[in-house]
Amino acid sequence: MAARASLIEPDGGKLVELVVPEMERAGRKTEAEAMPKVRIGRVDLEWVHVVSEGWASPLRGFMREDQYLQSLHFNSLRMEDGSVVNMSLPIVLAIGDDDKERVGGARDVALVGPNGDLVAILRRIEIYKHNKEERIARTWGTTAPGLPYVEEVITSAGNWLIGGDLEVIEPIKYNDGLDHYRLSPCELRKEFDKRKADAVFAFQLRNPVHNGHALLMNDTRRRLLDMGYQNPILLLHPLGGFTKADDVPLDVRMEQHSKVLEDGILDPETTIVSIFPSPMHYAGPTEVQWHAKARINAGANFYIVGRDPAGMGHPTEKRDLYDPDHGKKVLSMAPGLEKLNILPFKVAAYDMKDKKMAFFDPSRAKDFLFISGTKMRTFARNGENPPDGFMCPGGWNVLVNYYKSLQADETEQLSAALSV
Repeated sequence: MAARASLIEPDGGKLVELVVPEMERAGRKTEAEAMPKVRIGRVDLEWVHVVSEGWASPLRGFMREDQYLQSLHFNSLRMEDGSVVNMSLPIVLAIGDDDKERVGGARDVALVGPNGDLVAILRRIEIYKHNKEERIARTWGTTAPGLPYVEEVITSAGNWLIGGDLEVIEPIKYNDGLDHYRLSPCELRKEFDKRKADAVFAFQLRNPVHNGHALLMNDTRRRLLDMGYQNPILLLHPLGGFTKADDVPLDVRMEQHSKVLEDGILDPETTIVSIFPSPMHYAGPTEVQWHAKARINAGANFYIVGRDPAGMGHPTEKRDLYDPDHGKKVLSMAPGLEKLNILPFKVAAYDMKDKKMAFFDPSRAKDFLFISGTKMRTFARNGENPPDGFMCPGGWNVLVNYYKSLQADETEQLSAALSV
């Protein structure tokens, strides 16, 4: 019980870090200039970021075919010593026919970012067929049109996958005013030790934090104290990569999260807010394994999971795409996640009798109001206030101002169109 949480071993026993040391970068750039070049997109760059910092340890680059097949069919990778690590999402780089021809028989290639800058070298490459239908069907359990990640990344991607070991020339930065929140697994582990954490519990979300979320996180800390831990630390870890168009943007979410701490809804002394750089797939029980596995590598030994994690509505039918309970059930059985403690959370809703967010009590179900993320966004968009006690006022104002700015932009665009 007293072991420091940051001492939980990363998958493979050692945290992978693939950024070239500063004194070697000029030489790597010169070497990369002479190589065949492959241009990568924004989401590809997010995956370079993820792999370079060790979130996907022990993976050292984009998957070669044997790793891809293990991930796609078994949601895991078998190590040389026979042990198994979880790897539920294929982390791959697609290229087109022209790229494949240009690379030819080269052993190494240089990756060029969306802005034209040299990002990385991919060593000892392997090129193999990109069967998109199989990848989509096995990852999402459907090939229905309208899957956000599929439409953004896979549909237009090339017919080949290129795998190899990454050497990232410089740390990935976005220069969006949020880079100081993007702590690597190594940096997080140091911070946990600095705070003398003896347990770390991670909570991922891609929505603003309401008081029901805060109730859950504060209750989890209480439970860990009751179990005998002396200083449990919360890792509030919003997803920072690709999200679908109707999700609240990252900068707005981060501003809202900061207000939650300012208003004392969460304790800044026992909370670390950091951005998880992964893109979002919305692949339900398959994807939630990736979310949990990555937090092992960051040093967390407890992971909070709720209803329908990483899920979404079916893209063409009026129903959930996944069974809401399957995510937490899968996490409790998934190969390679045995050392992570899974904490299923109780459902919180607005208690109309006590006028606050509370854990749902089935014996008085009529007293509770469920406010979904969609309903919350509708309130904010329409300038309506949610019930008192649903969200801290500072955090709510951030959302209202964001949707006001959207409406102002839409009005301005309409006026410009009418004046043409």
